[in-house]
Amino acid sequence: MIVKRAQVYWEDVAVGDELPSIELPINPRRLFLQVSGSQDWYPTHHDIEYARKAGHAELFTTTGFVQAALVRLITDWMGDDGWLQKLYFEMRRQNRSGDIMICRGKVSDKKHSEGQKLVECEVWAENDREGVTTPGRAWVILPSRTSESGTADV
Repeated sequence: MIVKRAQVYWEDVAVGDELPSIELPINPRRLFLQVSGSQDWYPTHHDIEYARKAGHAELFTTTGFVQAALVRLITDWMGDDGWLQKLYFEMRRQNRSGDIMICRGKVSDKKHSEGQKLVECEVWAENDREGVTTPGRAWVILPSRTSESGTADV
């Protein structure tokens, strides 16, 4: 069965709107599964003894894991007819085993650009131990309820 997500339209979005957050408990099992799927075998993500010898208190998420979580945040919000045009983020702090990584976002700008209905969002990952670990921005093209001529598309 195909489940279509609720669609967000450009006209319905306002600067300051928050994207529905997602929470991901970070634990060794989740980290092992992610490393296995991504084939990122760097030991700090799956070998606690190696991680501690390298100066880390715990295992921590990979860049790909955090990127995928932020993409999920955005694509779950924008719906199937939206388009994630660009994502930028900075890995500044760790999301470690034992943390609950929360991905959040909010609309920071909305405009017409080259015939597209563009929405810019601040996005980030955070946890209770570190606060914001991964700040970023996303640019999303959303469908419109009306065409350029003013007639309804939907």
